[in-house]
Amino acid sequence: MTDEEVQALQNELKATQGELETTKTELEGIKAEKEALASDKETLRVESATLAGELETKAAAITELEQAIGERDSEIVTFKQGTVESVEKVTSLQESLNLAVSAYKTAVAQANLAVPGELITGDTIEAVDQSLESSKSLVSTVRASIEAEIASGKVPAGAPARIAPDLESLSPREKIQYAITKSR
Repeated sequence: MTDEEVQALQNELKATQGELETTKTELEGIKAEKEALASDKETLRVESATLAGELETKAAAITELEQAIGERDSEIVTFKQGTVESVEKVTSLQESLNLAVSAYKTAVAQANLAVPGELITGDTIEAVDQSLESSKSLVSTVRASIEAEIASGKVPAGAPARIAPDLESLSPREKIQYAITKSR
């Protein structure tokens, strides 16, 4: 073997040793990446387990909330049915009250014949009573006024004395008319 061949082999050996060092470095990098990935894998496994636990907890909470919503919905239906029944009862009671008030108005009008029935108004018993009192007051005021008017305008019995009209206060036309009627 020649020196040149030895030199070429030595150069090739150095180049191969350099490549070997590069490969070793790359291998160490790959090992470090593998360890990092293994660590990441463990971290992800722990996170996955944590998230699975949270998911189960939230699923249980959702189930509880859905049950609560179902209960509330049934309560709402019950309340709506109760409301409808209450409205029907109130309507029935209102009709009964209206009939009772109408019958009361009629009875009050028949018991108080001095008061015109048209003056007795109201949609409740209290309003009818108040209307009756104000109507009685009005009737007594009108009665007193009429009695006063009758008392002031009393005419004595018998015919009044016949007196001839004052001719001096009459106009010429009235005098002529008076004369014509007197002559007939």
